[in-house]
Amino acid sequence: MYAVIGIGGKQVRVSPGEVVRVETLPVDPGTAVAFDNVLLVGGETGTLVGTPTVAGAKVLATVLEHGRAKKVLIFKKKRRKQYRRTNGHRQNFTAVKIDNIEAGA
Repeated sequence: MYAVIGIGGKQVRVSPGEVVRVETLPVDPGTAVAFDNVLLVGGETGTLVGTPTVAGAKVLATVLEHGRAKKVLIFKKKRRKQYRRTNGHRQNFTAVKIDNIEAGA
C-alpha cells in the first residue's frame, strides 16, 4: 500500500515503514503526527484519487529527528568580468517514519 501526501508545498510518495524527510514540522521528536492532505491512495484493491484530496484518508507517522541536509554550493560567474560569487545553503528537514495509511471511504 502507498499514498501520495502533500507536505510543505511538495508531494511525497510514502509507504508504511518508510522513513522520509519532509519540511520542518513544529513538533518534538517521538511525537505522533497525522497528515490529512492525502492526494492518492493505492494498493492491491485499486487506486483512490482525490478531488483534490481523498475524503477520510490519513497517514499516521512518528517524528524521528530534526536536522539539516548536506550543504549545496551555489556558484555564480560572469565570464571576462572578474565576477565570482560562492554561496552555500543547508535545508532544514524533519525525518518521519510512516506507521500506517488509513484509506478513506
